[in-house]
Amino acid sequence: MDLSYTADEQRFRAEVRGFLQTNLPQDLRDKVLGGKHLGREDFVGWHRILHQRGWSTPNWPKDFGGPGWNAVEQHIFDEECADAGAPPLMPFGIRMVAPVLMAFGSRAQQDRFLPRIRSGEHWWCQGYSEPGSGSDLASLRMRAERRDDVYVCNGQKTWTTAAQHADWIFCLVRTDPTRRQQQGISFLLIDMKSPGVTVRPIVTLDGDAEVNEVWFEDVEVPVDNRVGEENQGWTYAKYLLGHERTGNAGVGMCKRWLKAVKRIAAEQRAGGRPLIEDARFRDRIAQVEIELMALEVTHMRVLAMELKKQAPGPEASILKVQGSEIQQTLTELMMHALGPQALPFQPAALDAGYTGALSGPEWAVPITGRYLNHRKASIYAGSNEIQRNIIAKHMLGL
Repeated sequence: MDLSYTADEQRFRAEVRGFLQTNLPQDLRDKVLGGKHLGREDFVGWHRILHQRGWSTPNWPKDFGGPGWNAVEQHIFDEECADAGAPPLMPFGIRMVAPVLMAFGSRAQQDRFLPRIRSGEHWWCQGYSEPGSGSDLASLRMRAERRDDVYVCNGQKTWTTAAQHADWIFCLVRTDPTRRQQQGISFLLIDMKSPGVTVRPIVTLDGDAEVNEVWFEDVEVPVDNRVGEENQGWTYAKYLLGHERTGNAGVGMCKRWLKAVKRIAAEQRAGGRPLIEDARFRDRIAQVEIELMALEVTHMRVLAMELKKQAPGPEASILKVQGSEIQQTLTELMMHALGPQALPFQPAALDAGYTGALSGPEWAVPITGRYLNHRKASIYAGSNEIQRNIIAKHMLGL
């Protein structure tokens, strides 16, 4: 693959960069680059700004209201947004359930949900994992019993990111317990305001509550909210997971963090000289930079496959493994570079408007929390051990 950009692609990059300079609010940029906590209004507000420009769904084809960008344009857009300090677009609607609806949903479902995802009216979350059913997702137990024209749902989902903000959740549910595990699952779209839905926060290592438990007690869901055929949800779930793992590569974010590592290492001193001059630390930076370049190439290959309407295959598992491990390595290098300054952690200082004392420089405050938060990166969307099994089976024939 030729990674040099054409003149048209360079013009597109300049267009995106100019748009960001003009339209990304400075206070929002400062919050993102400063590692501050973002609220629902931050994400939704930025989504709506992009929607006005027609850029809120960068991976969508024109047939469904997207910009119809090619793989390189999508990559450039993601890279420029990350570098500028724009909030990430929430992937659950745009990059996860939307491709499923485009491929398997009814026309009525597409007409109802896709425009609202594109505009930011609907915030989605993902109902996959359960206690005891994470990487072994097919063992899920949430039941959906059909009664005339509704399913009555009972069960629990866990580690549900941003469920406290969500309007809708897409869920895998068991509709036929007599079949083999993968054959008795259906894919439902559930209104989070339905009676019987309860959201309970889970506080993670970094002191945040971005993930939740979601309980369903006799929740009625119209049969019309089932995507595709009953008991065929595993097919749709695998299709969605390919798109999720592709999005987890986080190339743009990793490039921004790599710059931060180099900047911190140039400022921090070890043995009387800048840490960047330490050969061992410099070698670690070089190694992760090379791995990030390889990840970027693979990411663009997978994007090109998606544009040809090819479902992401085991290549998506490579992105998940490499992307998550690069993210973890970069957060480790930042911690290493900070040295003793990384030890105190003040979660309250990441809230907007904090005026209390700081234990170190303000730019260093989010680094410890970022390190703690990204310990989970190698687990979500299917643990890296599972992804390596997929790669071994489908690519190496083992």
